[in-house]
Amino acid sequence: MRAIAACQFTLTRFGVWRAAIAGLLVCVLASLAVWWLARPIDWQWRFAAAAGLAALAAVALAASLIQIKAVSLRWDGQRWHLGPADSAGHEPFAGDLSVALDLAGWMLLRFRADRRVRGSAVSWLPVQRRGLEGRWHALRCAVYSPRPAPDADAAAHH
Repeated sequence: MRAIAACQFTLTRFGVWRAAIAGLLVCVLASLAVWWLARPIDWQWRFAAAAGLAALAAVALAASLIQIKAVSLRWDGQRWHLGPADSAGHEPFAGDLSVALDLAGWMLLRFRADRRVRGSAVSWLPVQRRGLEGRWHALRCAVYSPRPAPDADAAAHH
């Protein structure tokens, strides 16, 4: 099986990701409310601080996860490249890409940079079909295509 040719994708739509985060937040807050209300009346005030802190932490986590900026993702035939959407064709970070979760119309991709990106070597990319309709199949082919062997170029020159 041959590796796929070079291709570039601009990821701009994250509605499924944001809806999933919002749904999880609602579930967490509802669970905390039920947990708090299940305490005996004379104990509820003692659990109020713990439930409040857990709710605050859940809201803060959801707020941080919901904020996703558009990115450019490019396969050059050897490596994946990631950068801001306006860097298409000149993405600053090279690395490896793998599929962490695939739900057919939505995928969670894991980009592991060769060097640190925004304080971390790993970036998680929620990708949905909407916004990439005409290129969705090409993206799926690219993320699942075999990678060339690291020494393939060296062997070809001998």
